[in-house]
Amino acid sequence: MKDLKPKQIVTELDKYIIGQNDAKKSVAIALRNRWRRRQLDKDLQEEIAPKNIILIGPTGVGKTEIARRLANLTDSPFYKVEASKFTEVGYVGRDVESMIRDIVELAVNNLRARQQESVQEKAGRIAEERILDVLLPPSTPVNKSFEADNTIDIIVKEDQPEEAKSSTREKLRSMLKKGKLDSRKIDLDVTEKSSPMVEIFSNTGIEEMGINVKDMLGNLMPKNTKRRKVSVKEAKKILTAEEAAHLVDMEKVKTDAITMVEQSGIIFIDEIDKIAGKEKSHGPEVSKEGVQRDLLPIVEGSTVPTKYGTVKTDHILFIASGAFHVSKPSDLIPELQGRFPIRVELSSLGKDEFTRILTEPKNALALQYIALLRTEGVDIEFTQDAIEKIASIAVDVNSTTENIGARRLHTLMEKLLENILFDAPDIDEKKIVIDEIFVEKQLMNIVENEDLTRYIL
Repeated sequence: MKDLKPKQIVTELDKYIIGQNDAKKSVAIALRNRWRRRQLDKDLQEEIAPKNIILIGPTGVGKTEIARRLANLTDSPFYKVEASKFTEVGYVGRDVESMIRDIVELAVNNLRARQQESVQEKAGRIAEERILDVLLPPSTPVNKSFEADNTIDIIVKEDQPEEAKSSTREKLRSMLKKGKLDSRKIDLDVTEKSSPMVEIFSNTGIEEMGINVKDMLGNLMPKNTKRRKVSVKEAKKILTAEEAAHLVDMEKVKTDAITMVEQSGIIFIDEIDKIAGKEKSHGPEVSKEGVQRDLLPIVEGSTVPTKYGTVKTDHILFIASGAFHVSKPSDLIPELQGRFPIRVELSSLGKDEFTRILTEPKNALALQYIALLRTEGVDIEFTQDAIEKIASIAVDVNSTTENIGARRLHTLMEKLLENILFDAPDIDEKKIVIDEIFVEKQLMNIVENEDLTRYIL
């Protein structure tokens, strides 16, 4: 983060997201402020709260993509959730604290995977020794759960001198490394993953209680193992993974994951406009305002218990988004509004933006289809007038039906290339040029028929 200045953050976002400069600028500042906060004295660090952001704009203009790319850029724990999935405390459904548990789970899994990757070499060496112990049992067996298959053609006598055994072991090691023993079979006790027999439902969330009970009883219950006859090559993979898991210091992983979430976690709350608005009915219904009140302490800063330890949410960055077609940001409860001080309005996308989206970003839609069809040996080329025509049609369809922003381009491109994608494996013509005439021929009949447009595009 020290080297990632706001201008550089915006430049990186530009590679994937067209337009929306105000939103990019706001998130770049919010991200840089996190690094600035960590350079201060501990006492002052605790006083500086993150400036949470509300992104306001119609669907398909890049709200979610901005948050996702931001997290990838800084390697921060990132979790996206729809506000409409939460229910008020006291009702069956997801409680707001579950998003904290989920982001911690993601962080732990990512850190564990990285740690396992970093010890792969050492784990591989230990796995190699364990396989050699199976193929050439020492005087005192190292692990009785392995039995060598009788197809091994190197015979070791019980009274063979240690020097001869050592020499034979080295020969076996050499054969193992060269892959000459890969097809040999050995018996291996493999731990089977079993699903819990009892599910526990509670207000704290099914995922939390179920796992805690499993952890408590884990050491009391016998491990379910199954003896399998596997090749040496497969055994090497299984044992390497097992040893890598043993080498990882899980206590450190848990502590680091919680620190990462607390200091650099980003939670993206989509569809926050769905829980805004005045209540229209009276009676036993889940209250939108109730969900907001449950959300408030999490955003404000509180301590949430998870199976890995308690997590303080004071410095997690919350980015909320919503179309706000029916409701408006001021319909949120005042306390929650105050916790999202930065408001950014994203503009609707027009023909120029659509044209650029099709060709400019690293993951441009046109480039995706070119790459997909190249796997079949078919080269397609889009002319500039074809790209502009697709963009123009997207604007027209968005204006006459639902405005779903850039997502409309996915629908149009799929319909445009439907026949080519279907016939690609058997097509004789390996070079196809997509021009304006081709686009009109494929799409104009649907666009002109309003009923078809509504259901197909």
